[in-house]
Amino acid sequence: MNKNDRFLIVGLGLLGGSYARGLTRAGFGEVYAIDTNPEAIRFARDKGYIADGATENFEELVRMADRVVFALYPTALEGWVARYGALLRPGCICTDVSGVKAGLVETVQAALPEGVEFIASHPMAGKEVSGVENAHLVDFSPANFLITPTERNTPEGVEFARQLGRALGFAHIRVLSCAEHDRMIGYVSQLTHAIAVSLMCAPGAERFAEYTGDSFRDLTRIARINETMWAELFLWNRENLIDEIDGFTARLQALKGYLQQGDRAALEEMFRQSTRARAAFDKKEKEE
Repeated sequence: MNKNDRFLIVGLGLLGGSYARGLTRAGFGEVYAIDTNPEAIRFARDKGYIADGATENFEELVRMADRVVFALYPTALEGWVARYGALLRPGCICTDVSGVKAGLVETVQAALPEGVEFIASHPMAGKEVSGVENAHLVDFSPANFLITPTERNTPEGVEFARQLGRALGFAHIRVLSCAEHDRMIGYVSQLTHAIAVSLMCAPGAERFAEYTGDSFRDLTRIARINETMWAELFLWNRENLIDEIDGFTARLQALKGYLQQGDRAALEEMFRQSTRARAAFDKKEKEE
């Protein structure tokens, strides 16, 4: 990856806009974008995030791209590659921002023409807002950047993804399989969103705004959710998420049982276990 590479961002929403902004700030002078929304293109061009962009007749932008970032929902990514993937020229390397990988990565790799490589990746840096106009709110520096290669990927493709993560300023770059990624995401991301949504869907939840403290606000921040994207991500990863919901429910039921039994010792041990786990989590983050 070098500063003369021509980048094409496909999908100029929150993350697509963040990538465009980050790449331009990193010194990549030829960053282009395509999107269905002309206002998104206009905003990004006016802000200097992109050199140019288009909502239609963008075939030449696709043909000239050296590097492509697909910032699309999984189903839309499949559809785009099936329709326009043949326009990508040999030597082009593509990546994505999708929150699920198993099933998607193999389909995209198989659909792309000979000589075009797709190396999947996932920036763990979303926000509870959407749109390119909020791209400036995304901070990659404390976040994890996950790379999920398959046997189809080359060392050069994986290295491109690493360099991309570094260019965007990610603090931690990790490599894991698609299956490992989706199992992990089911717990650390999708389950947490499911819990937050469930809390805020309680009858009359909005009335607690006058009484709540930081713990409730922090826990439910992500309940302000992009319903289209998250419904799709939940359904694509439903088996892993169902397993995690079952595990969480079992742990919550255990805590409920201790309450019913008046078992203070068991409650305190559960609290000690959670404190030890969180302390180990915090220590690992600081070490890295």
